[in-house]
Amino acid sequence: MASTPRWNPRRSWKLAVMPVAVVLSVGLWYLCWRGPPSGGPSSGTSEKRPGLWGMRGKPPPSSVTPFLPFIDTFGQYKHADWPGKTHTQADLITRRKQEAEELGTQPGPRDWNQYGGWAAGPQLKATGFFRTEKHRGKWWLVDPDGKLFFSHGIDCVLHNSDVTPIEERGRWFEDFPGERDEFRPFLSRAFAFKGHYAGRSPECFCFRDANLLRKYGPDWRQVYSEVVHRRLRSWGLNTLGMWCDEGIRLLRRTPYTDDIVPHGVKSIDGSTGDWGPFYDVFDPSFEHGVREAMTSRKNGSAGDPWCIGYFSDNELSWGDDVGLALAALQAPAEQAAKKVFVADLQAKYGDIAKLNEAWGTAHASWNVLRETRQAPEVGKAHDDLAAFSAKLAEQYFRTMRTALKAVAPNQLYLGCRFARVNAGAAAAAGSFCDVVSYNLYRPSLAHFRTDGSPDVPLLAGEFHFGALDRGVFHPGLAAVPDQAARARAYQNYVRSALQHPQFVGTHWFQYHDEPATGRVYDEENYQIGFVDVADTPYWETVNAARTAGGVLYRASPRRNAQFP
Repeated sequence: MASTPRWNPRRSWKLAVMPVAVVLSVGLWYLCWRGPPSGGPSSGTSEKRPGLWGMRGKPPPSSVTPFLPFIDTFGQYKHADWPGKTHTQADLITRRKQEAEELGTQPGPRDWNQYGGWAAGPQLKATGFFRTEKHRGKWWLVDPDGKLFFSHGIDCVLHNSDVTPIEERGRWFEDFPGERDEFRPFLSRAFAFKGHYAGRSPECFCFRDANLLRKYGPDWRQVYSEVVHRRLRSWGLNTLGMWCDEGIRLLRRTPYTDDIVPHGVKSIDGSTGDWGPFYDVFDPSFEHGVREAMTSRKNGSAGDPWCIGYFSDNELSWGDDVGLALAALQAPAEQAAKKVFVADLQAKYGDIAKLNEAWGTAHASWNVLRETRQAPEVGKAHDDLAAFSAKLAEQYFRTMRTALKAVAPNQLYLGCRFARVNAGAAAAAGSFCDVVSYNLYRPSLAHFRTDGSPDVPLLAGEFHFGALDRGVFHPGLAAVPDQAARARAYQNYVRSALQHPQFVGTHWFQYHDEPATGRVYDEENYQIGFVDVADTPYWETVNAARTAGGVLYRASPRRNAQFP
């Protein structure tokens, strides 16, 4: 049977990724028929929106600029200009110095304690670890010192991530740095799950890390780790969210989350989803894989007061309320989940004739049901199917919680980061998770209600907003017109979470932009970072986060403070 994928990052089903081949063809069309961009931020001309959607004018054919190469040595789109674009290495050095001064003048919110909790707020029970508590009608996290804590975080602060394929793309890149010795460490091969390279491991390059070397020098990893913590505090962010570099986390300067992803687990044959089939949670390999994954956290995040808790997996394919049960019934007879389901049915109905009557089937015996791979009519079998799907969800969350608490009894189980979910799975999460996490790409959380889950603490594990005015070809899963709109959208989102009685945190996806030429795993190429590929902050979004961070503890449902 197939194994569940080792890496289960995110989905692209909400807004289709523009394949890089399409970007290339669109760029060629625009450049050939409308000409190259002109003007710039300081040209005195009217504003030119950069990127393939911002071409203006139609110069004579003789002035048409060849489209290839279209990516410069820093990994940026070369045929446009925009505020903050890096043109030389000197730009990087200058910005490093300027930002160091700026961080010195803005060290972070004054009313935070060392964890980013509300130092001036009420003193609650201090346990030495993060926990949850409903305080005056709103759910909160409580930090190790007993102070109210809202997890204002960001995902994917890590090195050597979002590499972009360079194989078969030699003409795309101008002055390609990977050909020089000092940048060869940023060459690699990585697996592609979707897109042009699907099923292959093409040669790739990490422009972002190459730019960090250029900007911070040979000790860039150590230097940059310190910069990250200073940035987060200054920017009003108090949590390193999902997929952050362990070396950065274990400096213990910013609270963080960790994750449990079991490997080598059998899946339900026939189950499908955006990121692969679902675990067979009744197979012994599932419990074994979960225990091994959690045991590996000993002497690291387990028992660390700075670790808020653990997510399990990401955006699993729960399907509708009967989907996983149908997949189990259509699996081979030896599938563990199918054995459990048939045993449950046999215990309920006793005689196969009674099942046949209820389902409108004609199975000659229980053994025949085990061997068949045909699905029943959902309308007639719905209640039994929904009950087993709910049981499967309960088994998933129970197993995860048991393994987590065995190794890290004082830390929180933060759920599985739902993207789409049915009522049975949501109810199971509410029963077993300390905090239930959802990845929610929407303008606001004000009207969010869980489907089937009780009154429990909630966390937005992912959200973002992106635009097309900074040379990246896709705005992500929540598009806005420009950077100013992006900043407003950020504040509106966080405000809505602070004023919601259940949300205890929001984690932005992600720290840096995805490559303009697409990340290797699935070709995503979103303008969704707090920083661009050259490590230049998007100050509109940064300042929006700073403003939000400054009023985290003055904007709850029972307090009327508003963002400026």
